Amino acid sequence: MKGNVLATRWGIVLVGASIGVIAPLLQKLGNPANMGICVACMERDIAGALGLHRAGVVQYLRPEILGFVLGAFLAAVLFKEFRPRGGSAPVARFFLGMCAMIGALVFLGCPWRALLRLAGGDGNAILGLAGLATGIWIGTLFFRGGYSLGRSSPQSKSVGLMIPLLMAGLLVLRLAYPPVEGQAASGILFYSLQGPGAARAPLLVSLAAGLIIGVLAQRSRFCTMGGIRDLILFRQLHLFSGMVALVVVAWVVNLILGQFHPGFEKQPVAHSQHLWNFCGMMVAGLAFALAGGCPGRQLFMAGEGDNDAGVFVLGMIIGAAIAHNFGLASSPQGVGPNGIAGLAVAMGICLFIGLTNLRRS
Repeated sequence: MKGNVLATRWGIVLVGASIGVIAPLLQKLGNPANMGICVACMERDIAGALGLHRAGVVQYLRPEILGFVLGAFLAAVLFKEFRPRGGSAPVARFFLGMCAMIGALVFLGCPWRALLRLAGGDGNAILGLAGLATGIWIGTLFFRGGYSLGRSSPQSKSVGLMIPLLMAGLLVLRLAYPPVEGQAASGILFYSLQGPGAARAPLLVSLAAGLIIGVLAQRSRFCTMGGIRDLILFRQLHLFSGMVALVVVAWVVNLILGQFHPGFEKQPVAHSQHLWNFCGMMVAGLAFALAGGCPGRQLFMAGEGDNDAGVFVLGMIIGAAIAHNFGLASSPQGVGPNGIAGLAVAMGICLFIGLTNLRRS
């Protein structure tokens, strides 16, 4: 990390500000409103594109996610930080990924989207961010109690390449089976004809945005969960300052582009059931804390060769399929028919993993 300008306080501010510019621009160019970038939503769309769920309004193989991993991989290789590793409670991490996605889809967004929704004027994001902070705070109680999923160990380069190769393969599929006007399927991929999945920026723009953010975030270690965790545990503002920069810059860009619409009601791809907005992100925040990173950070670490992060990413994608197949995910009309029960089960799994992995000396 020596000589890495992006790892400094001003570097993390620059990265947050860059995301704050890119996300509203992606929205202006076609991505869903207040969802220029949302890791959870985009992974949900990927699950739909692959046919893992059949919610027709959220199916699209989002290039941004592929770019996040491939950009982080390129940066890690270029700066000699590609270090294949893994073996730290992979099954637990897979379940934490599923729980994180269930919580995020009850709220309708990941921590990144919560910040971007706030920057777009969506007051419901305040409840989500309060829930996120509460979930991470619960996670810090486990940390103080000695919580650990164990150490990762070095693995072969071929194993570390699996997630980057998976993302490269998905990019090949996207190029081989592009969307066809008026058709819900193209070859083996599914495409939304309406709803959030049908709102998308141009392919090359989305991919370039993902690659740029992947490089910047890998170098800076940008992480929303880490920002709140470090603020609570150590009173450190380093990562948190990047989050603040993201919100402030995205707010300014939204004002310039005419995309700032303050209020609670009729916000895009959002609902106003405040308790469940709070609880959804509380569950997600606890899962992110126990897994060691927000969904964006997990993608960037997977690009570096961290297979534990890769397992968490796969858990989120499967969690998205479960959320939609079993009525757990919310919609603008409110929480899904089984969403509250899903949150209870997800919280129970997180608490079980946390309590059974306390390792006091």
